[in-house]
Amino acid sequence: MSRIDELIHELCPEGVVFVHLADAATTVTGLTGKTKADFSDGNARFASYRNIFANPSLDLESPDFVKVGPDERQNSIRKGDILITGSSESLDEVGMSSVVAAEPGEPIYLNSFCFILRLNDPRQLLPGFSKHLFRSESIRKQIRGTASGVTRINISKPRFMKIRIPVPPLEVQREIVRVLDEFTQLEAELEAELEAELEARRRQYEYYRAGVFGFSAGDDVRWSTLGGVSAKVSSGGTPSSGRDAYYGGDIPWLRTQEVDFGPVYRTGMSITEEGLRSSSAKWIPEHCVIVAMYGATAAKVAINEIPLTTNQACCNLQIDPAQAEYRYVFYWIASQYERLKNLGEGSQSNLNARKVKDFPIPVPSLEEQRRIVSLLDKFDALVNDLSIGLPAELAARRKQYEYYRDKLLTFTEAA
Repeated sequence: MSRIDELIHELCPEGVVFVHLADAATTVTGLTGKTKADFSDGNARFASYRNIFANPSLDLESPDFVKVGPDERQNSIRKGDILITGSSESLDEVGMSSVVAAEPGEPIYLNSFCFILRLNDPRQLLPGFSKHLFRSESIRKQIRGTASGVTRINISKPRFMKIRIPVPPLEVQREIVRVLDEFTQLEAELEAELEAELEARRRQYEYYRAGVFGFSAGDDVRWSTLGGVSAKVSSGGTPSSGRDAYYGGDIPWLRTQEVDFGPVYRTGMSITEEGLRSSSAKWIPEHCVIVAMYGATAAKVAINEIPLTTNQACCNLQIDPAQAEYRYVFYWIASQYERLKNLGEGSQSNLNARKVKDFPIPVPSLEEQRRIVSLLDKFDALVNDLSIGLPAELAARRKQYEYYRDKLLTFTEAA
């Protein structure tokens, strides 16, 4: 018998008391009357949707600010509050919780898309216990049952308050928190260790890549441009977003947010033949070097491993095989990311096709290019193996935690 079983047997031999949330807590709304401008130059912290979703225990130092006037009557959060995301695009992600585990040192407000579950008696549930409880499968299942919607899933507060939760004695709660916090601490340590190893591999790779492209004056290298080593340079197009008939077809359609220094085997969206004909989108063959020109991914590069179409923010380089290996061109552009990005204009460093085409590239012999590609492929594989193994290792540790969490938070209810 575990220490937790012993405590339950000793303190509540008849079982654990369950209560409806409506009998144990009230709901408190988030910010009201705010405009987009209020979040651009704020003077007070607020708990963002992202903060709540990502952190079972709220990050009180998260740099999210909103403008709140001295005479405004807004609800601020307190220690022990359970913050709930009120809507989501996914049923599996709606109603995520984050607990205020410590008393805030300053007023912190809540975004309007969430609400506060505030206990009538904060001593009834330890914040650390709530942190694990409200993300357990038994409670998550009930939360999902309070939500409805099609494109946007919303929590019904009246249904939410009918959720029943266990309230074991505080000694039992403390022991459960101790055990589960050990699991989460081990997971955090493993993540930090693996991330450090991955960062070291990346730095080693970048150092080596810079070395192989360090051509000297005596090397047999000519200089050209990305346009000069391309048989064809093109961009794509976007079918009208208001026409359902243009989307959901069999034609892969790549957006710039999917361009991220790697191969592209599939796209997040597809278009129809009608959508293709109605726009400037066009097919490109596999093994083009694709450079993102606009937005947050500007100057990032990818290689399409399948024939596909792209939006207009992609510059698609179909490399001339008589002049250059397409993977050599890919590696060169990746190594020049900061330099190419600095050619961009505006707040998002937007590029255009002319700047991409005119960007210089050293062109050694094809044999030398293949040698460089072979070396960089090996380093790339080392980094990617760790990148793939890292989330797999963390997922295994996460499943172990979830198994014990759900097991420890399953109680026999008192009659």
